[in-house]
Amino acid sequence: MSGRVPAKPTSGRRVPRGPRPEAVPLLVGRACALVGLLDIAAGVFPRFRHSRMHALAEVLPGAFGPFAAALSLSAGVLLLLLAHGLKRRKRRAWRAAVALLPLGAVAQFTYRHSLAGVLISLALLLPLLRHRDQFAALPDPRSRWRALANVVLMGAGSLALGLVVVNAHPRHMVGEPSLADRLTHVLYGLFGVEGPVDYRGTTSWTVAFSLGALGLLTAVTTIYLAFRPEHPAARLTEDDEARLRALLAKQGGRDSLGHFALRRDKAVVFSPSGKAAVTYRVVSGVMLASGDPIGDVEAWPGAIERFMDEARAHSWTPAVMGCSETGGEVWTRETGLDALELGDEAVVDVADFSLAGRSMRNVRQMVKRIERAGYETRVRRVADLSGAELDRVRRAADAWRGTDTERGFSMALGRIGDPADGDCLIATAHRADERPGEYGDLKAILHFVPWGTDGVSLDLMRRDRSADPGMNELLIVAALQAAPKLGIARVSLNFAMFRAALARGEKIGAGPVLRAWRGLLVFLSRWFQIESLYKFNAKFRPRWEPRFVVYRASADLPRIGFAAMQAEGFVTLALPLPRFLRRRAPGRRPCAHRVAERGVRAA
Repeated sequence: MSGRVPAKPTSGRRVPRGPRPEAVPLLVGRACALVGLLDIAAGVFPRFRHSRMHALAEVLPGAFGPFAAALSLSAGVLLLLLAHGLKRRKRRAWRAAVALLPLGAVAQFTYRHSLAGVLISLALLLPLLRHRDQFAALPDPRSRWRALANVVLMGAGSLALGLVVVNAHPRHMVGEPSLADRLTHVLYGLFGVEGPVDYRGTTSWTVAFSLGALGLLTAVTTIYLAFRPEHPAARLTEDDEARLRALLAKQGGRDSLGHFALRRDKAVVFSPSGKAAVTYRVVSGVMLASGDPIGDVEAWPGAIERFMDEARAHSWTPAVMGCSETGGEVWTRETGLDALELGDEAVVDVADFSLAGRSMRNVRQMVKRIERAGYETRVRRVADLSGAELDRVRRAADAWRGTDTERGFSMALGRIGDPADGDCLIATAHRADERPGEYGDLKAILHFVPWGTDGVSLDLMRRDRSADPGMNELLIVAALQAAPKLGIARVSLNFAMFRAALARGEKIGAGPVLRAWRGLLVFLSRWFQIESLYKFNAKFRPRWEPRFVVYRASADLPRIGFAAMQAEGFVTLALPLPRFLRRRAPGRRPCAHRVAERGVRAA
């Protein structure tokens, strides 16, 4: 490991923070959202149109003319959709607002002869034009699959809002139609067809135009999303991967997560000198990096600056998951971001590992019991496996994944047996005393990626459901015992989130706050394997290396956490497509996280 950590600044000067949303886009976005809500309420609730609040709504764009209800609903929904883009300083949202507001002013004058409506439209337009330089963010990655999502989401929203519209006029409704009749009326109305529910007076026309407007809005937005140009998420090119591998060959021993930067569903930015790089993925508007920057520490600031420039250009929220203490210091110093300890990484020094002693009794007994049951282990480099055996390992790992959701991002490579990953390590468990199955005598797999020239970092763990418990312990011990012959001096195991809180909270003398925090973590472990992961790691008596999350503001943490869960595969917002229609990223294989069952290295 070469290179030194740059000295901390001594001037005491506060480094400016990263890209923050400007005040004007935030105010404009909130104003659009408020106007949207008022227009929706004005179009739905008849009493609202005679209230004092309606005196304001009457002069807002979209609430004029004989089709006030339908236009109010349409304008309200569009403004709500537009508000988020304006808050994020999106250029196309600005263009849409600049185009719509003059049309609203013309409509106010033509249909209502309302000078107040014209003035309000111009009042909203003027700050947009004056501060147009603040709305320069480029589009997010997107695909035409979002058109299908829009049909489902907008259709469901239109259906719900349509039911409100139908039920908002009980005094004018003829008879007492059933819920099925009302639902049928909404469905017909979205397609512009008259339904079974009837109203007295002009209310029938009001409901019909409102439902038709919702259906038309759903159709128009879907067509727009289907035919707009795609902006696919960036991927690692062959040249990018070659440059990253060159940096890892020189500086890869610094960070155990360095090799995971080679996931091909990540993008990369390089420092001006090319001696450092930051890899990332954009998830729900969060520009999510993982681990430390790759390469020479002295060149890290240049790569970090490029990362922040990219975040600013697209108005993405910058965040880093799982960086080391050194990485956290450099990130916070160069950008003014904040850092929060996320958990600890378990690292075992091979020279210090032994199954002897009382503290290792449980692991020792489990390993001996499994060996007596007829299991044997093999630990080899990927390059040493034959093509047939490597194919069998791949198929078994896929079949034993245990879930349709592909998991892993910051601490998972996402593939096994790539020709470029010949230095990866595979530990396998076999049982030859029973009839071979689809995958021969293979019963469990552990996959490690290189960590410099003298270390490996755990990537995934898979086992056959019919195999005896303890396969993961068996293979970790086998890998640690075989490590000296392979020139491996250190092995990075799983990441234990909130490990310090769990460890301190169970000790005598822990305060009520710490015990309550530990209790909450134990409760959450039912779904996220927090406590079991920590206890699994602790079996091997590792040393704990803290890992941090770097973020811009405390208000961003929920959004960053949700984006991280999406990236890791714990939360999936994609539509449930049939298995044969699901598209995988190039070079990406499924990963799982459940330790001791379907596990991969959790993040």
